[in-house]
Amino acid sequence: MSAKIKTGFSCSNCGAKSAKWIGRCPSCGEWNTYQEEIVRTEPANKQHLLKRAPENRPRLIHDIEAGQEQRIDAGNSELNRVLGGGLVPGAVMLVGGEPGIGKSTLMLQVALKIPDTKVLYISGEESELQLRMRANRLGLEQNDCYILTETDTECIFRHLNELNPGLVIIDSIQTLTTPMVESSAGSITQIRECASEFQRYAKVTGVPVFLIGHITKEGMLAGPKVLEHMVDTVLQFEGDQNHVYRLLRAAKNRFGNTSELGIFEMRSNGLREVLNPSEVLLSQRDDEVSGVTISATVEGQRPLLIETQALVSQAVYGTPQRVSNGFDFKRLNMLLAVLEKRNGIRILSKDVFLNITGGIKIDDPATDLGVVVALLSSNEDIPVNEKTCFAAEVGLTGEIRPVIRIEQRISEAAKLGFQEIYVSKYNLKGLGKKNPDIEIRAVSKLDQVFGRLFG
Repeated sequence: MSAKIKTGFSCSNCGAKSAKWIGRCPSCGEWNTYQEEIVRTEPANKQHLLKRAPENRPRLIHDIEAGQEQRIDAGNSELNRVLGGGLVPGAVMLVGGEPGIGKSTLMLQVALKIPDTKVLYISGEESELQLRMRANRLGLEQNDCYILTETDTECIFRHLNELNPGLVIIDSIQTLTTPMVESSAGSITQIRECASEFQRYAKVTGVPVFLIGHITKEGMLAGPKVLEHMVDTVLQFEGDQNHVYRLLRAAKNRFGNTSELGIFEMRSNGLREVLNPSEVLLSQRDDEVSGVTISATVEGQRPLLIETQALVSQAVYGTPQRVSNGFDFKRLNMLLAVLEKRNGIRILSKDVFLNITGGIKIDDPATDLGVVVALLSSNEDIPVNEKTCFAAEVGLTGEIRPVIRIEQRISEAAKLGFQEIYVSKYNLKGLGKKNPDIEIRAVSKLDQVFGRLFG
C-alpha cells in the first residue's frame, strides 16, 4: 500500500509556507499567492549524486586569506561590464527576459566564445539539432562546448561529475525536475529545489552557473521570490520587439555595481555588442526640427548621449493627453508644472508626447534640462542647434541643479563633436581643466537657458 502523499501550500512571492490555503500572505501581504505543492517524499538517507563539500569549521575573519579576486573572461565585453568585470567562480547567475528577446542566443554565444573553458549547455526546451542550427546561424564554432538535452537533475549531475566543466548554462530552470520532489516541472517546489541543488553544486565545485528563467505577464521572474534571493546575480534582458537594441541590466549583483548597462544589437547572425552606444542612439537628421534635444546621461560607469523627442500640440479632447516612453511619467508631469508655474508657459492644457529614442529607459535626473528644452522647443516650434547638449537637473523652483560626474558627460559630448553643453553653474566648482573642444554654458535658472536658445 503506497504512502499517502502529503501536501502543503507555499507563497509564490516570498516562499512562506502554510498547512492550508490562505487568501493573504502574512509575510509579504500579497493576495492569492498561495499554491498547493507536494511535500518532499524522499527518505533522508537517499544518496544524491552531488559531490559532498568538506566539513567547515568557524574561522577568524583575519585568518582567511584575502587573495586576488579571480574573474573569468566571458568572451563578451558587455556581459563582463554588467557582471562587474567577468564571471566569479562559484557564482549562480539568473537571466530573465521576455520570450524571444534573445536570452538563449546570448547564452549560446557565451558558451561558444568563452576562451579556454569547457562549457556544458543544458537545454530542456530545444533539441540537439535545434541548438546546432542556432550555432550555425551564429557562425561560431567551439570544440569545448558540450550540449546536453535533459531535464532530470539526477541525470544532469551524473554527467557534471563525469565531465567537470568550467561553466554550466541551464536553459531553463523552469523545465528541470528533481526526484526529491513529486510535482510537475515549473511548480514552486521544483524550481526552488532545482535551484538549491545547482547553488550547492556551484559553491562546492567553484563552477559558475547561468540559470535562464521565464518571466510572468507582469514582467517579474516566474517562480518563488526566494529564487532571486538564492542566486548571486539577477540579470534582466530588456528590449522591444520593434527595436533592434537589447539592454542587459543587473537587478542584483553581489560582486559588482547594479547600475551598469550592457547594450546589444540583434542581428540575423546573433547579438552584436554595441561598444559606443552614443553614436547609435543619436539619429541622423538632414534638417533641424523642433522638439529634439540631446542629453548627456550616465549608466553605471558609462556616459551616454541620448536623444529626447517631444511633441506639444493643442488638446483635441477635453482632458489633455500625456504619453511618455522611456522617461518617468510622474517626473514629466512635475517638469510641466514647473514650466507653468515658474516660467509662465501655458502648457498644462496641451497634449504632450515624450519619447527617448532607441527604446531605452532613463531615470537619470541630468536629463531634466534636455526634456524641458525639448518641450519648449516643440511648443514654440523653434528648433535647437543639433550641436548643443544638456546635462543638468531641474528643481521645483526652476533652478538648474548640479549633477554628478559632469567631467565624463562633457568629455563624451566633446568626443562626439558637440560644440556647447549647458550645465549648472554650481558644477563649475568641482570641474577640473576645461575641454577646449566644447564650450561650457553655465546657468542657474531656466529663464537663462530659454533666453539664450529662444531669445
